[in-house]
Amino acid sequence: MLTERHDPRGRVLEHHRTGTEVRRIGYPICIRTGRLLRREQITRNIVRLTVGGPELAGFHTYQADDHVKIVFPDADGTRRLPVPTPDLSLDWPTPSPPSRRYTIRRYDADACEIDFDFVLHPGGLASAWAADVRPGEDVSIAGPPGAKAFPHNYDHYVFAVDATALPAAARWLEESPPDVSARLVIETPDAADHAYPLAARDGVEVTWLVRDGDRSPLAEAVMSLDPPARRTFLFAAGEAGAIKPLRAWARDLKAANGMDALFTGYWKRGVADLED
Repeated sequence: MLTERHDPRGRVLEHHRTGTEVRRIGYPICIRTGRLLRREQITRNIVRLTVGGPELAGFHTYQADDHVKIVFPDADGTRRLPVPTPDLSLDWPTPSPPSRRYTIRRYDADACEIDFDFVLHPGGLASAWAADVRPGEDVSIAGPPGAKAFPHNYDHYVFAVDATALPAAARWLEESPPDVSARLVIETPDAADHAYPLAARDGVEVTWLVRDGDRSPLAEAVMSLDPPARRTFLFAAGEAGAIKPLRAWARDLKAANGMDALFTGYWKRGVADLED
């Protein structure tokens, strides 16, 4: 069955206005190669890379947690890229080239620029690349494949995220309705990353946590919040094991108060390029 990929902007925005729960909406999937324009150290452990160029014109992204795959060269420097297909998808080479998924922090259609925020850490293909890449180098981007769109019409939102999902939470804050009500609970491995810039919004409360080694306080902190009395949406994203306890909690609240939720494991300890 082919995925509908036409008019993604109109379909996502309509779901934001009038939809219910989470809806998957396909985009035309493209492969584009831009140029790294700037790098900026946002916090001690987070670097922002800005990619731009005329190939980014017409880029599709309409949901705060949209992601792309950054396609890296092989060890010998060969860049093996997927090929566009007539059904607005991509045909990937075999074996697949090295790639990693990253959230789009910002797309500026007028300037043809995309911002990506990378959490730097020892080891890992993408982190090593983000630490070393310099302005002027080519960056190949596949996607986004589509949106997991959730409405902007809930009475209240709860975000349970770690540092890897900060770009999605920050973008959502900027794009959500002016009268939004939300509680963001954000876990980072280092208190220095609490300097990450977030838009100041009336009706939004932010709680910052620091992870203690391998022990995450995220789920416990969220479950200790007062049960929502209004129609609420939970966005939980980050390390898969850390957000797992929230699934049962959200199911119970859906039965009691109608809470809807979206869970996305951005990464998992010991697993490279987690598919979720």
